[in-house]
This record gives sequence, structure tokens and C-alpha cells, in this order.
Amino acid sequence: MKILVTGAAGFIGFHLCQRLLNEGWQVIGVDNLNDFYDPKLKKTRLEIIDSFNNFRFYHGNIEDVEFMISIFKEYKFDVVCNLAAVAGVLYSLENPFAYQKSNIEGFQVVIELTRKYGIKNFVYASSSSVYGGAKEGHSSSEDDITDKPLTLYAATKKSNELVAYYYNYVFGLNCIGLRYFTVYGPFGRPDMALFIFTKNIINGEPITVNNHGKMSRSFTYISDIIDGTMEAINNPMAYEIFNLGGDKSVGLLYYIELIEKYLKKDSIKILAPMPVGDIKSSNANISKAKKLLRYEPRVSVEEGIKYFINWYKKYYGL
Repeated sequence: MKILVTGAAGFIGFHLCQRLLNEGWQVIGVDNLNDFYDPKLKKTRLEIIDSFNNFRFYHGNIEDVEFMISIFKEYKFDVVCNLAAVAGVLYSLENPFAYQKSNIEGFQVVIELTRKYGIKNFVYASSSSVYGGAKEGHSSSEDDITDKPLTLYAATKKSNELVAYYYNYVFGLNCIGLRYFTVYGPFGRPDMALFIFTKNIINGEPITVNNHGKMSRSFTYISDIIDGTMEAINNPMAYEIFNLGGDKSVGLLYYIELIEKYLKKDSIKILAPMPVGDIKSSNANISKAKKLLRYEPRVSVEEGIKYFINWYKKYYGL
């Protein structure tokens, strides 16, 4: 089985490629290795998956039509999995056109070429951010209205879902969108809270705790995300969207407590107001994914943070 994975050197893309390669897939990976965060981490991920004989890598932008056509012409894919995207809130305020290029134009190129070259199955990353400012305690479900995004990133992901619906309705392309909830784990993104908190606590530097710590998230360990994504890849459906998240919402202050526990070091907290575009809480209703994808998150936040801290110390030689 051949699969195209865009964003292959990204956090989720790297872990997905590892799983696919270990299961015997022929994986074609695409990534532009941009400097949105430390390119060294991306190159390390790429070196790991590039050591597999059944992996082939192409360096380029998914919005580059001719570049992508050359790849689709060379391989007859069974599945296309689009994970390439520019993420983050602050970055979108400074560089909105980066989101236009990758998340909208790039998505359009990938899904159109999937259709044009007769590939039947398309899986793509959406985001829990499409839910906007959900009320505290509300468990976000796929049936919720998602037309009030609070970030440009969320708006681009909602756009992807609408485009995928069109491609299924008009062309019969099987499309599964996955709304990921706050993914964390080894080789994670350095711009995410877990990475920043860990680094600052180790270095004795303060951490900024937004909304005075009165926040919660459906933190989701990377292996659980990959389990759900693999089920989507292996079980084509006409048009579906699934939440992939943790089975409970965890308070930010407890999250920090766990980091301190495994580092054996207290943090220096700077309590700050809620920044623009952020949300107070996220809570994933995963009943649909449990039923149709047999999705069952297995790694608790206590275990997951411990795994991450152990990886962080080893990776940085601490």
C-alpha cells in the first residue's frame, strides 16, 4: 500500500510515518522544513524516518502545483493524508499569508490532485480550534455549529472541511477530517505549552500562565492520535469528521504540577490575562470516534507527561 503524507517532518506527521513504515506501508513524505520553529527538530525527525527503506522524501511546498503534480505522476497512491499546515495564534497575526498559502491553497492543490489522479481515499487534519470559544464544561461534538472561529488557523481548518465536503458531494471522493485536540508527546512542537514550560522550569526561568491558570484542555497523547488516524486511513468513509481527543479535560494548573513533579523542580509562575484568540477550555466528545473508528485513548496525562519529560531529558542530554 502506498500513501502520501504531507507535513511528514511535522510532529504528527513524523509519528504517523513511523507507524505506517513499521506496518509495511510505502510512505512518500512531503515537507517544506520551514522555520516556523526550530528546523533542527524537524531534521532529526526526518533522519529517523528516512532510515526506513520504504520511505521516500520530497522537500517542497504543497501549494507548488508543478512540484506536487510531479509526485502524483510518479506514484499511484492508495491514500493521501494531508497533515501539512501552518499552526499557531500569534504567528497568524504577523504572517497571515503563510496560512493562506499552506492551509488554503496547499490544501486545495492536494485534494484536487487526489481527485484528478483517481485516488479514492483522502484523510486530513482539521482542528478542535474550529469550535471557537466553547462554554466551560461543554463537550464539543461534531454536530456543533463551527462558524465562529477565534483564530485565522481555525478559519482555515473550517475552510478545509467545507472544501472536502464539496469534493465528496461532487466527485465522490472519500474524505475523513480529524479534529485533533491539544496533541503532546515526544518530538512535539517547541511552541506548545508543554515544551515551553519544561524548558523554562529546567532553566529556572518563569512560565507565563494564561487566564491565571483557569484553563483546561483535552490533552491528547501522540500515540492515541496516531491510533485514531490509522483507523481513519484503514477504514474509508464517504464524508466524516471525527474528534480525536483525550477522554477528559485536564486543568492547566494540574498539568503544570505534573511537569514539576517529573522534573522535581518548582516553576516560577507569571499569572497573565487571557490572550487574544485563546480559549478557556476544550473538552472532546469522542463518542462518534469510539463507535465508528474504535478510537479509545489509552495514555493518561500522568503517563504522557512522564514519557515526554523522559524523552526531553534524553534528547537534550540532561
